[in-house]
Amino acid sequence: MRLILFLALAATLSAQQNTNAPTADDKERQELNQALAEAGNSPVDFIRALERHLEKYPQSKQKSQIERAITKSAIDSKDNKKIIQHGLQVIAEGADSDLDIIDRVIRALLATDDAAQAKQALPLAQRYTRIYEKILKEPPGNYSVAQWQEQIQRAIARSLVLQARAVGNTGNIDEAATLARKAWETYPVSEAAREAGRWISRQNKPMEAVQFYALAFALEDPQSTEIDRGRDRVHMGELYSKVNGSEKGLGDLILQAYDKAAALTSDRLARLKLQDPNASATSLFDFTLPSLDGKKKVALSSLKGKTIVLDFWATWCGPCRAEHPLLEKIKEKYASQPGVVFLSVNADEEQKAVGPFLKETGWKQEIYVDPGMVSLLKINAIPTLLIVSPQGEISSRLTGFVPERFEDLLTQRIDEAMRSK
Repeated sequence: MRLILFLALAATLSAQQNTNAPTADDKERQELNQALAEAGNSPVDFIRALERHLEKYPQSKQKSQIERAITKSAIDSKDNKKIIQHGLQVIAEGADSDLDIIDRVIRALLATDDAAQAKQALPLAQRYTRIYEKILKEPPGNYSVAQWQEQIQRAIARSLVLQARAVGNTGNIDEAATLARKAWETYPVSEAAREAGRWISRQNKPMEAVQFYALAFALEDPQSTEIDRGRDRVHMGELYSKVNGSEKGLGDLILQAYDKAAALTSDRLARLKLQDPNASATSLFDFTLPSLDGKKKVALSSLKGKTIVLDFWATWCGPCRAEHPLLEKIKEKYASQPGVVFLSVNADEEQKAVGPFLKETGWKQEIYVDPGMVSLLKINAIPTLLIVSPQGEISSRLTGFVPERFEDLLTQRIDEAMRSK
């Protein structure tokens, strides 16, 4: 992480240099470059070098980049004091786009039960929730509505958990419990169940708290560690024993929590599936491609046994325009072979640009909208062509466009995939 930050700062500084006579800015850049180089791989030295630079150059033109670099290095090294000190400065500059910094600053402020820090964290947590509530309504083109809702509602639940912790740490137990329950209802994650258990237990409702701790313990949540689950188990045992005199019967309650957690997950996936057939897609043949006009859908599972050529393109991609006529020639070559299927998949984040683009270019083929394959298949460059063999395996991936080799290379890869049948 520190190497990445160093390179990013160095690139920024180099871009700002000019060929004229040395200036005060040039001197500052040279000093900063030297300080970063001398810091090496030590996070402490890296942060100290940047802090000293800001002390010497408090009006530095690179101040915002430097504050951000310090914050990210502090996050990397889990230095809560520095995360708070410099992260608050980054957030004050209006960094709503850097949600990771906002999240980590809030968590650093809430790392202890300090009421003063909780008061500082609360407006940030509320702002954090508002940001996610806003972007929930603006899904990018490479996510379906259901996939976007799934991702953002989970984030909103986590932000409500932070609000609950901040409110509770300032002494408002009832509101904290209400916010934690709201987080759980928004999206059932372990963190929300755990936070609900925390504040409900302080409302002197031990058995209700036990049930939430049991759910936190039972839910499969990659963001819940074994340490977290171990603490959940301890809290469960203590609260249950306080009411019942021992842990007898607690095992049955935990099993019930596992069943409830499984049912919650199953119900959520079923609802998503009804709303969006691609919501729970985890492999290529799970996807159903919707056409741009919404009148047609192609389930990739229906094409098993065929050789499939998936063309991922975007309106902003110059090479895609150059590639298109050559790809059309290849499609004509295989037009008489029903065992070869070509699918054109648009990867624009905003679909409103696609219609005018097609009208301008005169492209006539059926266009499908990416339902999340770009993310799942890790397509990091456009154009990309995937050739899927009749056995259902991705037999070739062509990234970028080399005009002089394109026709021969794609034809060769298609033929190889067909022969593998």
